[in-house]
Amino acid sequence: QVQLAESGGGLVQIGGSLTLSCAASESIFSLNVIGWYRQAPGNQRELVARIIDGSEADYAESAKGRFTISSDNAKNTVYLQMKSLKPEDTAVYNCNVLYSLKDWGKGTLVTVSS
Repeated sequence: QVQLAESGGGLVQIGGSLTLSCAASESIFSLNVIGWYRQAPGNQRELVARIIDGSEADYAESAKGRFTISSDNAKNTVYLQMKSLKPEDTAVYNCNVLYSLKDWGKGTLVTVSS
């Protein structure tokens, strides 16, 4: 099964930027929808961005204009560029394959200072 490994999280100031990476053990982009999810303590996991077939992207309303999802097919990696970060963006971020969910990785923690 495809293994997914998230990285790039950390502590960032309000209004700052951070780029997360999701490395897959094999190609996952063709005819797949890859998403970035996040889950804050006490909250349900939510989908914040997705990329379809390695090209078309869309976003949750909370992410529009601030987050950008992209992929590097040669590296089997999907990225999430986050800008203008807010405290409410604080969460553990995971990637996965929509409609064919794989085992959840450890995720990467993003903490935005208040």
